[in-house]
Amino acid sequence: MLAQDYRVRLTERWAGGDEALMIALHARRSAESVVAWREAHPARPLLLVLTGTDLYRDIQRDADAQRSLALASRLVVLNDCGLQALPAPLRAKALVCLQSAPTRKALPRTDRHLRALMVGHLRAEKSPQTYFQAARLLADRRDILLDHVGGVLDEGLAAQARALMREQPRYRWLGPLPHAQTRRRIQAAHVLVQPSLMEGGAHTVIEAVTSGTPVLASRIEGNLGLLGADYPGVFEPGDAAALAALLRQARGDAAMLQRLQACCAARAPLFAPARERHELRALVAAMCAAHTTPGDRP
Repeated sequence: MLAQDYRVRLTERWAGGDEALMIALHARRSAESVVAWREAHPARPLLLVLTGTDLYRDIQRDADAQRSLALASRLVVLNDCGLQALPAPLRAKALVCLQSAPTRKALPRTDRHLRALMVGHLRAEKSPQTYFQAARLLADRRDILLDHVGGVLDEGLAAQARALMREQPRYRWLGPLPHAQTRRRIQAAHVLVQPSLMEGGAHTVIEAVTSGTPVLASRIEGNLGLLGADYPGVFEPGDAAALAALLRQARGDAAMLQRLQACCAARAPLFAPARERHELRALVAAMCAAHTTPGDRP
């Protein structure tokens, strides 16, 4: 998004350089680079993009993350509710910039069954246990299939997924898949399930919305900040019974899926790549202009 206008260098850790601006992702994980940048370039701009674990965990209790917030020139949050998670004194230097995904057409979907899809690595924040338990509660429903794409970040959860496949054959853990295959599965699913306990702005939700795939999501700020505060397809975090009930309703009530699709279609323009590109370029241009002397090129 920026390479047409600037010389851009990507790195896991900043180890010195004469760049005009730093964009750091994640307050805690980038804390070392943030401090090094600010010590080397006290007056140069630093843009900090905040993740879900930043907003909803680390900035509340981690000193490194809190220091990153203080040192940043501007802050970016990735959902419409994100500003409220920041300490009030910091909100003035923060703004919302929603991530984007190219629009895709929904693929043909059978009416013989409902196929749900969860896309999320096996780690606690993604709450795969909620999906596991919903699958158990739906063991008597041959017409509801539950697929799961995600890599192993917790071996204990991987063992649970393998055991569930043996116990409930209509649940399939597919492991990590290439992005193109995952996106195609999102296009083909009847619903995407997003059960996370913590999200800054899940890209899988954006990819579902821009694919015409309805979403069933946990009622957390990171999801509501993408889908809208009054989005109807939500359940309380960790409530597997409520998720299972929504899946039964989605299978039996075509009007429900149509309502969810209409809600997603209304939100889809917010996730247009041109919109994200315009907002990011405008922000970076303004920050560079405020700190660049004549003749410099960022």
